[in-house]
Amino acid sequence: MAYIHEVLGPIWDAFYPWPLNAIGRWQERLTLRQYNEVPFWTASDYTRELLTEQGVETIVQIPYGVATRALEELPEKELDEPLRLITVSRLAPNKQVDHAVAAVWCLREHYHLEATLEIVGQGQCEMEIRQTVKQLELEDCVTFRGGLNEADKDAALREAHFLLHTSVREGWGLNVVEANAMGTPAIVYPSPGLVESTRHRETGLVADEDSPEGLAAMIAEVQSHEGAYQDWRQAARDRARTFHWNEVLPMACDQLEAWATGE
Repeated sequence: MAYIHEVLGPIWDAFYPWPLNAIGRWQERLTLRQYNEVPFWTASDYTRELLTEQGVETIVQIPYGVATRALEELPEKELDEPLRLITVSRLAPNKQVDHAVAAVWCLREHYHLEATLEIVGQGQCEMEIRQTVKQLELEDCVTFRGGLNEADKDAALREAHFLLHTSVREGWGLNVVEANAMGTPAIVYPSPGLVESTRHRETGLVADEDSPEGLAAMIAEVQSHEGAYQDWRQAARDRARTFHWNEVLPMACDQLEAWATGE
């Protein structure tokens, strides 16, 4: 069997210039076609669709698991200013964390909303993102936390009003589920994977467009809907429980055993 998290597609463009990006896309398609008779295991609807388009014949969909345990009781968290926003990811080109920074600028300049942003993670784009923060004069409200251990990461997610996710594409978006487990909804780009891990207006929000302006508009819209926000917190936490390994692992093991025995 083969396991695949995501089909990269446009992510090749985020990391490599032409012609390397084109070569990457080509070899990815070729590789998938070479394995079209091998059973595949993936988690998202979108990845399943892409595999089907590439001729993969057998695809089993099993949810992703997380080790983060959902909170039993949600702490009080009023939707007041400054809005506490957070990103948790590698600081890589495809994650577009600079878009989250620009969205904070839009909130302040166009909507007159005060907001802070914590950036959790490390990676090759850190200096570029720091330069964006400096250019937009946001040093007073954007904090770089670096890499955090699990306990500190959970604490940061628990304190935030929203997780922001601005990736080009995701296999799913496990950090969305981790934030949800802490009672923190996500506001995400309308990107493959993210539109599955976040249920629009149920466990969070999906922006109308993948731009800092679109992200800021969605954040500003929800700021005046305190009741809806508290409902999303509860729904996000409840859904996150279904992704804990205690729930997912039995399904995964049953499928692996079935393949091993030829069922």
